[in-house]
Amino acid sequence: MIEETKSTRQRVLDTLLTQQHCTINELAEAVGINPISVRHHINRLEAEGLVTSTEQRYGVGRPRRLYSLTEIGREQYPTRYLWLTLKILDQLKENVPQQVIDEMFSQIALDLVTEFPDNMASLPVEKRLDLLIEKLSEEGFQLDWERKGDQFIIHEASCPYLHIVETHPEVCIVDQTLISTVLSLPIEKVECIVQGDAQCTFVIPNVISEEKEKDE
Repeated sequence: MIEETKSTRQRVLDTLLTQQHCTINELAEAVGINPISVRHHINRLEAEGLVTSTEQRYGVGRPRRLYSLTEIGREQYPTRYLWLTLKILDQLKENVPQQVIDEMFSQIALDLVTEFPDNMASLPVEKRLDLLIEKLSEEGFQLDWERKGDQFIIHEASCPYLHIVETHPEVCIVDQTLISTVLSLPIEKVECIVQGDAQCTFVIPNVISEEKEKDE
């Protein structure tokens, strides 16, 4: 029974991958089960964030509901994105000076900064850190921060492009440039996952002392 359920679920996902938008009846016909059973699977897939739906109107009468895969649903299928990314970076490094590549990744970080509020620099450091972590968490980072004396320390438990930086460590400049620019503070990277550490760690030195001096 479990294997049958998994098989039906997978066929629903496969149908939505190939046909992109389907009604319950269209899915039932494609998968070979009744519409009530399809709706049961669709409800579960929606709850898991793999499927979404929209209403579509055709003239008068009730609109029909169309189901499709979410981005998370599409990510269930193997892709060659990583392979392609590594090949592109290999070609860049063979044909473009390293300085240009470093500048390119720095600019990517600076472009991401525009997604943060304009008044970031005027906020307390703690608030800046909270906003930074909230935003980067949406992008797949797992970060937290702590205060030790006059320093703030940022811990990055995972890297969403770890497999890329293992071959192309210069990509790490994106994190450091982004964090430093958003916080409007210099930071120092003292630990790195790629170098064998358990996590990436950034230190913001002497912030508390400097803020006290400004207030005085």
